Amino acid sequence: MNIIIIEDEKPAARLLQRKIEKLGLEVDQMLHSVEEAIAWFQENKHPDLIFLDIQLSDGLSFEIFEKIEVKSAIIFTTAFDEYALRAFKLNSIDYLLKPIDEEELEKAINKFKNQQQKSSVSSLDFDMIKKMFLGNEAKEYKKRFSVKIGQQLKVIGIDEVECFYSENKGTYLHTLENRNYLLDCNLEQIEAELDPKDFYRVSRKFIVPLKAIKEIQMYSNSRLKVILPSYKDDEVIVSREKVSDFKSWIG
Repeated sequence: MNIIIIEDEKPAARLLQRKIEKLGLEVDQMLHSVEEAIAWFQENKHPDLIFLDIQLSDGLSFEIFEKIEVKSAIIFTTAFDEYALRAFKLNSIDYLLKPIDEEELEKAINKFKNQQQKSSVSSLDFDMIKKMFLGNEAKEYKKRFSVKIGQQLKVIGIDEVECFYSENKGTYLHTLENRNYLLDCNLEQIEAELDPKDFYRVSRKFIVPLKAIKEIQMYSNSRLKVILPSYKDDEVIVSREKVSDFKSWIG
């Protein structure tokens, strides 16, 4: 049986690994973020079973399966209340409530073994579960950013953004007017607040809006280079593992 754990808290992931190994099984891989998991699934054979945390450091784990077709059985590991867990059960999804009880872990694994199936969890199930955590209303995405300039605050509308980028441990907003502003958050936090239809994180360093892309060029090692109207401080390169998804995003 091939097993992976997707959990952003490394001590919790290692603890779960030890508990699984006590049952005579092996964990083949541990992943810790949405981005890492997407890249791994694109390059590797899908496992038989995934232990999946809901909230990861760079977003909800549902985002993985919006981009990757699930080919594994899933046992959720969550810290959410019993009401949500009942909903998981109704949708035929196994779950473990943190802190994970060893007896419950063994029961969940035995249930998986008894089912003798490796079927995908449908996107409908993920949508239903996602709504429980995000609510029934459509998510409100960021419309503006406030930046500090001296002793004043300046408000920058989302339509004025040419890109977000990280540099020297700082995170910056670059405008269409060729101005840079230091932000008090990181790219992971920004990405979670942006509409994914309009913004895409092309690499660890850059998030770009679709409307600001002036040109896309072929680049070395099967990568792509994005040309923006005014940002010239560094090359905006689409990571190789993101090229396929980026092409789908731009349509």
